[in-house]
Amino acid sequence: MLFHNTIYMFKNFLVCLAFISVVACGSKPRVIIEEVGVNLKPSLQHEVIAKEVVGILENYSYKKVSASDSISNIVYDNLIKTLDEGKNYLLQSDVDEFQVYRNSISQDFKNGDLSSAFHIFNTYNKRSLEVLQYALAQIDATHDLTKEESYVNYRDKLNWFKSDAELKEQWRKRVKFDLLSLKLTSAEGKDESAKHKETLKKRYTNLISQAKQTNSNDAFQLIMSAYTNAIDPHTTYYNPSFAQRFNEDMSNTLEGIGARLQMENEMVTIKEIIAGGPAFKDKSLKIDDRIIGVAQGDGEFEDIIGWRLDAAVAKIKGKKGTVVRLKILPAGQDISVQPAIVKLTRDKIVIEEESAKKTIKTVKGEDGKNYRVGVITLPKFYIDFEAYRKRDPNYKSTTRDVRLILDTLNRENVDAVVLDLRNNGGGSLQEAIELTGLFIEKGPVVQVKDTRGQIEIHQDEDSNVAWKGPFGVIINRYSASASEIFAGAIQDYGRGVILGSSSYGKGTVQSAVDMSRFISSVNKLKLKAAGETKDADTPNGAPEFGQINVTIAKFYRINGSSTQHKGVDPDITFPTQFTAEKYGESSEPAALPWDQIKSTNFNKIGDLKTINTQLSTKHTARMKNSAEYKFLLEDIEEFTKNFNSRTPISLSETKLKKERDENKTKNRNRLNKLLELHNMPLWKEGQPQPKVEFDFILGESLNVMKDYISLKK
Repeated sequence: MLFHNTIYMFKNFLVCLAFISVVACGSKPRVIIEEVGVNLKPSLQHEVIAKEVVGILENYSYKKVSASDSISNIVYDNLIKTLDEGKNYLLQSDVDEFQVYRNSISQDFKNGDLSSAFHIFNTYNKRSLEVLQYALAQIDATHDLTKEESYVNYRDKLNWFKSDAELKEQWRKRVKFDLLSLKLTSAEGKDESAKHKETLKKRYTNLISQAKQTNSNDAFQLIMSAYTNAIDPHTTYYNPSFAQRFNEDMSNTLEGIGARLQMENEMVTIKEIIAGGPAFKDKSLKIDDRIIGVAQGDGEFEDIIGWRLDAAVAKIKGKKGTVVRLKILPAGQDISVQPAIVKLTRDKIVIEEESAKKTIKTVKGEDGKNYRVGVITLPKFYIDFEAYRKRDPNYKSTTRDVRLILDTLNRENVDAVVLDLRNNGGGSLQEAIELTGLFIEKGPVVQVKDTRGQIEIHQDEDSNVAWKGPFGVIINRYSASASEIFAGAIQDYGRGVILGSSSYGKGTVQSAVDMSRFISSVNKLKLKAAGETKDADTPNGAPEFGQINVTIAKFYRINGSSTQHKGVDPDITFPTQFTAEKYGESSEPAALPWDQIKSTNFNKIGDLKTINTQLSTKHTARMKNSAEYKFLLEDIEEFTKNFNSRTPISLSETKLKKERDENKTKNRNRLNKLLELHNMPLWKEGQPQPKVEFDFILGESLNVMKDYISLKK
């Protein structure tokens, strides 16, 4: 069984040319898909797989959701949103036409009928190619850069375009903004208009070229994702190519920058920083940063706005030791800001070896005494399954590594230990249980309820305790799955203080199943007769019919509370810009709900309620006089304001340049304020931007642990 803890959705915007013929058939038009140009149609294999996927989700998944009107509504909305979330391509008339599928699209899938979904997809493709051709032609048009007009880049909260003229007006402004944005990045006084036009022509020509290469497998992948995500955000169908890529990603090594990427509003967006990789070590990149350009070594930047995700990834990834430069729009900032340049040396990231690491920090108490706190950073719950199965006595695992670290910290007589689980997306369930055992004596750690409603209690069977002193665990919104099991158990036993912000809320278990297990022999014969037993695009070694990662169970804490949806709430809370409404399981409309089952029989180690109240009081008092805390709150406020903003962008060169210069100055002053707080040299105009690695959350967590030590005494 594969415990799939990936906390992002693999999305891609795919475009291609289409010509559609629609014939009325009762109250619902039946789409007749013709072999014209690159118009796409589903294969017999796609229809068979779609039917089987619906059957799996109706009968075998944890949720067991029937294809119905209500699910059809969600599938329909998912498909439209995935294709054109920013409302930059489709017309209101297109959306009105699609409405006839709203209440029936899931039932169509159940019958193996994908015509309505492919019709929506092809209509979108047709619109996208039309506007891209128009945009390409607009590059050489005359644009008045003195005229005061505005452009809205992300139109998700606006209405659909009422006419083709309105759609083209949006794209005229987009081209004008792109040219203006490129101009403002040029060296002062240097006329590079010809170069900018060439850059933009390459961007749109590349988009058109990629569009025409889109095939029916690409369309089918996106369509099935719209269906599975309507059931559960962690249930996913992967076509053969995507399945192979997913399995390699889960089990082998990667070479690149060490980040998981997703396409959002036609920009490659960072959704996870992989521990141990170049991006993790460099600390320049943040979640939700957008990559708009890529350069190999010291070469020219290549614009990647609007690229297919796989094409962009191919440019960003590369061999170990090679250098890549990325042009970044920072998270929470408008697209009109001056891009930052990040230079990284690619490396090999071995997923299984994102090892636990320790440092010892010294913090001064109110009594004047210096306390030493051992900090263990754990990026994921890992185990070398192959070596474990072969009974290798030296197999590598989270628990073994942390036990050795704790032995060292015991010998060095530290006063407390903190386990940092921030951004730890999970991993091995077995390791979460055994790691808990290093801090408690024998007892239950987690409960798992399967599709039949049967509950299994997973126990720690080892009575040895590796650390008995004061203990703290730091979590944040990206601590998920196994991290939540561990933190929840520590909290329920009263074994330590949980610090940070509420965790992700992923309390479900997935199993990866080869779709060939569900394809009947009759259907296999039909596919063979039709010459569709193996698609030409299927890589060698990939599952012939793809794979489905389906939710089969749910996690519960030993107190009976589910970790699903709510996650784990800390005892000492720190503010965060990653809110429950925007990030985590609670932001997913189709996520399984929180619920509760019977508590297990377990013996609490201690009751920290009183101590936690005292710690919170001391923490709050300290924050009232903390300049760093005030700085953090201001940053969060600014991030939230920019993230939620849909403010129109001025297309006047003078005004936009002024706004960009003001933002540049504001960002420099902001960074200098932080540098000043830490008595560091200020950042001056013309100097490279300094890397700032101050960790306020860890620093204040150490202060809380210092209070904890004093109160325990």
